[in-house]
Amino acid sequence: MARYFFWPVAFTILGLVLAFFLGFWSTGTWGGALSFLLIGTVLAILEISLSFDNAIVNANKLKDMTPEWQQRFLTWGILIAVFGMRIVFPLAVVVIAAQVGPLEAIVMAARHPQDYARIMGDAHVSIAAFGGTFLMMVALSYFIDEDKEIDWVCAVESRLRSWATIRGLEIVLVLGLALAFAVSLPGGEGPEFLFAAVCGLLTFLLVEVLGHILDSTGEAQKAAASGGLGAFLYLEVLDASFSFDGVIGAFALTQNLFLIAIGLGIGAFYVRAMTIMLVRKKTLTQFRYLEHGAFYSILALSLIMFGNSIWHIHEMVTGLVGAGLIGLALVSSLRHNRAAEGR
Repeated sequence: MARYFFWPVAFTILGLVLAFFLGFWSTGTWGGALSFLLIGTVLAILEISLSFDNAIVNANKLKDMTPEWQQRFLTWGILIAVFGMRIVFPLAVVVIAAQVGPLEAIVMAARHPQDYARIMGDAHVSIAAFGGTFLMMVALSYFIDEDKEIDWVCAVESRLRSWATIRGLEIVLVLGLALAFAVSLPGGEGPEFLFAAVCGLLTFLLVEVLGHILDSTGEAQKAAASGGLGAFLYLEVLDASFSFDGVIGAFALTQNLFLIAIGLGIGAFYVRAMTIMLVRKKTLTQFRYLEHGAFYSILALSLIMFGNSIWHIHEMVTGLVGAGLIGLALVSSLRHNRAAEGR
């Protein structure tokens, strides 16, 4: 296990040292430095707790990828996850929302963190709609699948599987729910929510189509079509969707963009390590319902993101719901294994 978590631990040490000195540079006091150190630690823990289901779903996709693409996901993917989603994404939101240049956004983050946090907060409706829609499509596509063989909650999953012959059912369900939330929102937020939800749906469908095109041979689909660039793009968009709530929620703890990048970046390293450990140790085959728990967690997260457009739902609730569903799935898997051994 140590070899999987060497780099995450090393980055944790480096990141917390950087957080400490960032705090001293920002406040000029040792108390401020310790405060930044503590917040960085909490952000890392928050990201790990929110993203364990992400690691399980990543592993489900990654196990079918070639070793070459697995390695690319662990190298290029971590760069995109840490620097793209944890730094570039928050900057891009401010650039678009405030209509300023990238350099101005960086200056705002450094000198006027309150204004920066306010702009990020104002964009939460669109972010919740986009990320929630994408994740809901991921979860429903898993359950509404006639090729799915194993059920955990049989009464629900067997019914959903029987509906898989109805083409586009998951799209209808997601769009219907998005429309209901859009109608419930006050003022001009409804059209904004619905537009972002449609963009999230189109992103999911485009990634699916692009994956089939990129991973095809030109004459016929490869036997392991999910093992190439298409799967890599799918995982990166999935990781981005998981990161939305973490990035936005982080502003509740601190308004310093650079501290947020450090804390969430530490968490991203652990998610990658957990992903590859699950693949190499074949954990998903040993615990047959663990994957189900992850997708139920994704469905719950998508609903929470939708709900966040109307009510404030604390990030701790999100983490506890996800951890609880995965924990129940793990317990059910252990019971199944014991029953199978007793036969």
